[in-house]
Amino acid sequence: MKIDIGIPEKDRVEIAKGLSRLLADSYTLYLKTHNFHWNVTGPMFQTLHIMFETHYTELATAVDLIAERIRALGVYAPGSYNQFNDLTSIEEETTVPPAIDMIKKLVKGHETVAKTARSIFPVAEQGQDEATIDLLTQRIQLHEKTAWMLRSLLEG
Repeated sequence: MKIDIGIPEKDRVEIAKGLSRLLADSYTLYLKTHNFHWNVTGPMFQTLHIMFETHYTELATAVDLIAERIRALGVYAPGSYNQFNDLTSIEEETTVPPAIDMIKKLVKGHETVAKTARSIFPVAEQGQDEATIDLLTQRIQLHEKTAWMLRSLLEG
């Protein structure tokens, strides 16, 4: 059945392409955060272990919301490691860095996701896609706040 939600098909497809990049970045950051949760060691173990769990749990919810928005726009959401690898701006983590480096890598990851979300605004605004704009605003706020909180652990 034809989709008639007030957003032209061309705009829906372009918005979904951007959201697919956001989904890939979010999923890659989810995986990295979960990896660090499992493998963190050192004097900040308890704090970071709990914090990382909070973060990856939030990201698990976020990837679902992003994928469902892509589907609501009438496009299939990417869902494989290969697709995510092709779409993401976040470097995969294949080592177990020290806790301080984990924090630095997660700051960079959250900042990257915020930038990816911000980059989708022009096409979402052009398509008058308020639902996507709202989702992007929420994601940016969350990732900027999380980056700030992680960055604060590096001070002093």
